[in-house]
Amino acid sequence: MTENEIARQVLDAAFVIHTKLGPGLLETVYEVVLAHELRKKKLPVERQRPMPNMYDGIRFDEALSPRFAG
Repeated sequence: MTENEIARQVLDAAFVIHTKLGPGLLETVYEVVLAHELRKKKLPVERQRPMPNMYDGIRFDEALSPRFAG
């Protein structure tokens, strides 16, 4: 599957979620539902994982970043 095909699958899932749930929910709700929709499409998904960041010479491990496996 190409990057464009994956992007289309993600956008389609986001559109379905927006249509069914609408705006105003917490971001975590949309994150869980999007992961569910993408897994239904057989796309490998991982939700937020620790991602170390550096700021002013200090490493912060608390930062999270969404990661889509593939």
